[in-house]
Amino acid sequence: MAQRLDYLKESPSQTAGPYVHIGLAPSDARIDVYRRELGRDIVGPDAEGERITVTGQLFDGLGEPVKDALIEIWQADAQGEYPGKEDNGFCGWGRVVPDFDTGLFSFQTIKPGAVKAHNGQLAAPHLSFWLVARGINIGLQTRMYFGDEEKANVSDPVLNLIPEARRNTLIAKSDGTSYRFDIRLQGDDETVFFDI
Repeated sequence: MAQRLDYLKESPSQTAGPYVHIGLAPSDARIDVYRRELGRDIVGPDAEGERITVTGQLFDGLGEPVKDALIEIWQADAQGEYPGKEDNGFCGWGRVVPDFDTGLFSFQTIKPGAVKAHNGQLAAPHLSFWLVARGINIGLQTRMYFGDEEKANVSDPVLNLIPEARRNTLIAKSDGTSYRFDIRLQGDDETVFFDI
């Protein structure tokens, strides 16, 4: 006789926090688990390309820094190719957690090249971000474009889908080899998020 299986109904989605660091970036929660934290290094010392630093803050709807989040970064290499495997130390993705005291995040990488979009057009150099935090039921997707790539940004097929008044929320400001990119979850100047 077959055993009857009484399955429970699925429960509603849960948020990622408040323990997102412990599961996804334990060393940032001061828990020593791994010899080398997964996603810590986007680019190794031998990867080709212009070295850059990206800094910013993640803000909630009241304008307060969100400190218990995890940001994953995905990007192409300097030639605009996404790596299939780690190549010269470049793996194309990484994880960063905002500082517990200030809410600032920072990471070093190389500036990506223009990427061929699915329709053959060139997409402007950009970084893709995936965010999880307390209060966010589903990870949020956004992009960071480079303020010093005006010509490429004007012809980017994704950026051109966004109303002109909102595009500035995806453009990082530059002061040479450093870029500032703040992400606002709600409120005035809310960052554009993509439904992927």
